[in-house]
Amino acid sequence: MSGLAVALLLAAYAPQQAGSTPLDPAREARVQALGKQLRCPMCQGLSIADSGSSAARAQMDKVRELVAAGQSDQQIRAYFIARYGEWSLLEPPAHGMNLLVWILPGFLLLLGLLAIARVVGRRGPGAPAVDTDTDPDATEPPAPATDPYLEAVRAELRR
Repeated sequence: MSGLAVALLLAAYAPQQAGSTPLDPAREARVQALGKQLRCPMCQGLSIADSGSSAARAQMDKVRELVAAGQSDQQIRAYFIARYGEWSLLEPPAHGMNLLVWILPGFLLLLGLLAIARVVGRRGPGAPAVDTDTDPDATEPPAPATDPYLEAVRAELRR
C-alpha cells in the first residue's frame, strides 16, 4: 500500500480512535472488523466501530489493545461476552433461545402465506367478498333478478 492509501485508511477510522495509537494497517483493519461485530452499549443497533459515543470509543480502544496483545478474534469476542453478555454481539449465535431469533421470522412469514393462500383458495374466482360460512351476520347478496334498482338500470340500458 502506498503512503497516501495508508493515510486515507487511517483517516477513515479517526472517529473511533479515542486515545490509542492506531496499529499497523493489517491489524487496524482487524480491529475495525471486530468493532463491526460488537454492539455499542449506548446506541440502538450500532456497532462500536460505527458509533461516536465515548463508551464505543473506549471499547474500540480495548479491542485495539487486545489485538496489539496478540489475542485471537475468538478470544476478543469471548472477552466482551464474558464482560457484557451475548447482547454485546450484533449477530447472536444461532443456538439455544437465540435460535428463535433466526427461525421465528421465517416461520411466521410461512404461516402468513399459508393463511393468505387458504383464504384466497376458499373464495375462488367470482365468489363474493363476504364469506357467509364463517360470518353468521352476513347475508346473501340479493339475486340479480329480484333487485328492483338493478332491473331499472337494465331496463334503462335496453332502451
